Amino acid sequence: MAKKRFYILLAMLLIVTNVITFALANVVSVALPNGKVIVSREEYQLIKKYSKLFEIEKTLENRYVDRVNSSILLEGALKGMANSLEDPYTVYMNKKEFSDFMTQTTGTYGGIGIVVAVDKEDHIVVVSPIKNTPGERAGIKSGDIIVEVNNKKVSGKNLDEAVAMMRGPQGTEVTLTIMREGKTFTKTITREIIKLETVYDEMLPDKIGYIKITMFDQSTADDFKAALDKLKSQGMKGLILDLRDNPGGLLEETIDISNLILPKGVVVTTKGRVDNKEYYSKGPGLGLPLAVLVNKGSASASEILAGAIKDRKVGVLVGSNTFGKGLVQTIVDFGDGTGLKYTIARYYTPNGTNIQGKGIEPNYVVELPESYTLQDTPDLKGDTQLIKAFEIVKSEIK
Repeated sequence: MAKKRFYILLAMLLIVTNVITFALANVVSVALPNGKVIVSREEYQLIKKYSKLFEIEKTLENRYVDRVNSSILLEGALKGMANSLEDPYTVYMNKKEFSDFMTQTTGTYGGIGIVVAVDKEDHIVVVSPIKNTPGERAGIKSGDIIVEVNNKKVSGKNLDEAVAMMRGPQGTEVTLTIMREGKTFTKTITREIIKLETVYDEMLPDKIGYIKITMFDQSTADDFKAALDKLKSQGMKGLILDLRDNPGGLLEETIDISNLILPKGVVVTTKGRVDNKEYYSKGPGLGLPLAVLVNKGSASASEILAGAIKDRKVGVLVGSNTFGKGLVQTIVDFGDGTGLKYTIARYYTPNGTNIQGKGIEPNYVVELPESYTLQDTPDLKGDTQLIKAFEIVKSEIK
């Protein structure tokens, strides 16, 4: 009996010893100015990895010629980490920047009402001016390159800063230096509260409905459904969907709209290292002749919808080649008012095409006259793209 008790105690001792050994192997004692602290081995590896960052902060705080603010150093380090990827759509946002960004997606913000992106040459390019905003009234056009904001040179490397500089309180002014067709000029524009009305509808002759979507914000899908239901109640026999100068917006809103247009099936596929998804329309679809107007100002979410309509042969695209933004961003909200926007995937149309940098070619390429400016309301006399779309839809009405 005593021998059995000995073996039990020995086994217990071995177990306890192994547990202690494992625990000790996975913790590290780290020397700090005020003493030592025990951390996990994983935490210790992180401390070692970023020790140079801590050393730079300590040196600048203690020895830089002027007194420095540690929070500014930290923000610079965070922004630098995001910027090092050289992806203009991946940015760390401080409290003001994050607030401005989130405000825009809900539909109201202070600014001039233009949407910008970055081209292959790292220029900040106007995707489109937003309807009925100071930018549109000042004559800003799709394709304009913004060279300076308030006399400060800007490029794709500081896209986020440039956007923040263009926004501001109602009644204040911002000066843009713009390059268009090789010529440079300046525009001083007074900021306003930008309230986005993203959906406009009208019944054209022969019971052909017209819906224009200017961008995809949090209310666009609901507004689109209301417009579609109204036109249907008026006896609509075909539809023209105008996505010209639509810079995109929220993917979820695009998918909700696709449910009302596309039969059941794939709308878009996203592919990344950790984010691989297929988005489907629930159907049953529009079931009427459909033409979609696009141009070089049609980007991102509007290209997703247009690409799905073209690939699924639900309707035809009319106009000029789209912008070509085939990247998907997502947001990390850190809970302290700051956030990170980063590219998580590329998106692919139902046929497996990624249009990044290439855009989508319409089924019918139709250019507007050089002297023609798109109107706020549908123009069946001068708008050659709309006229072509109208003819196509009319010919398909049974």
